[in-house]
Amino acid sequence: MQVTETVSEGLKREFKVVVPAADLATKADAKIDQLKDQVRINGFRPGKVPVAHLKRLYGRAVMAEMIETAVREANAQIVTDRGFKLVREPQVTLPTEQGAVEQVIEGKSDLAYTVAVEILPPIELADFKGIVLERLSAEVNETDVDEALKRITEQSRPFAAKGEGAKAENGDRVTIDFTGKMEGVPFEGGTGGDVALNLGSGTFIPGFEDQLIGVAAGEQRTVTVTFPQTYPAANLAGKNAEFDVTVKSVDAPQAVTLDDEYAKTLGLESLAKLREMVKGRLAQEHGAMSRQKVKRQLLDELDAKHKFGPPPSLVEDEFANVWKTIADDLQSRKRTFEEEGTTEEKAKEEYRGIAERRVRLGLVIAEIGERNNIKVSDEELSRAVMDRARQVPGREQEVWDFYRNNPDALASLRAPIFEDKVVDYILELAKITDKTVTREELYKEDED
Repeated sequence: MQVTETVSEGLKREFKVVVPAADLATKADAKIDQLKDQVRINGFRPGKVPVAHLKRLYGRAVMAEMIETAVREANAQIVTDRGFKLVREPQVTLPTEQGAVEQVIEGKSDLAYTVAVEILPPIELADFKGIVLERLSAEVNETDVDEALKRITEQSRPFAAKGEGAKAENGDRVTIDFTGKMEGVPFEGGTGGDVALNLGSGTFIPGFEDQLIGVAAGEQRTVTVTFPQTYPAANLAGKNAEFDVTVKSVDAPQAVTLDDEYAKTLGLESLAKLREMVKGRLAQEHGAMSRQKVKRQLLDELDAKHKFGPPPSLVEDEFANVWKTIADDLQSRKRTFEEEGTTEEKAKEEYRGIAERRVRLGLVIAEIGERNNIKVSDEELSRAVMDRARQVPGREQEVWDFYRNNPDALASLRAPIFEDKVVDYILELAKITDKTVTREELYKEDED
């Protein structure tokens, strides 16, 4: 076999490969010889079929198989001999002229083809011991617990019917039937029955709840609204509609006494246990935010310390995914780039930079994992699938089967686990300064 490198540009390589006809013929003859003991042909005893007869019957098919095998083996040797790590499978260009193809299949001509590959760049990893990070943390105080308990009681407070003829006020709950119309014609998705609506919650279309202030049980009222331009249903966004509303009941929120009895309604034995549970949950949230921020710092450091040109095809693939998300979001909100304070060209430049960063960091993390034998175990992956299954009670088996039968979906679970394990490995080596801050400081950037 003769291999000649014809292109070496950046991370692209191309080779011309020539496999002698004699080599193909030798492989084909060996395959035919194997067939002699395997095939059954009328008129011949097993193992006694003449080789010439087998060649007439199977020669072309066997030669086509040998050509495929020769290409696969040659490509593997090119990669192995040069120590390449490929971005994706090699692109092979075989002869296209019918005459040339026939000459190769008939064993009269050498097999000559080209193979193009895109390789991963060599990555020189930084000294992780030189990375300096600041890890923020916040303690959970009693005020935080009190505020969380207040939110819980507001969400779970009971309602009781108001007296006959009582008017609905902000904060009350009304139970309604409604039919939405556009130009007098009902539209799909605009009808509801026995819908409980907390006035002032902002869960319905802007203006809808305000127009129900003052209604009484048994009353009918027509509500006129305009769907927001950003409404998810494109056929409704920005359009006017009328809703014929029938009020079935008006209920007022009742006071909640935060005591042991209330805690028992939530499945806990006492108020102290409820406070303990809430404090633990807040501590978990603070811990997750602390990790998120230190991880963000770490990724910024890795990006700054590993500047190399990532494979263009991977960047293009990532950019296409990012750009589709951006374009779909703008379309759903009926917004333009100009309304977002930029231009399409500037936005593309910005998101192409984001795509390049993502690809580069992905390669760095993969390299760190490979060099340090960091892997995701089957047990860890199974736990991740089980966590997903628990999110849809009653459909656990369906979720399990989905991931078991979809390698790409399973890979989407493996990737973040692998990344977190690599991050943990680096954090063990980096210099980390711990700083205690307030809850507001810990969450500030994300809330902004």
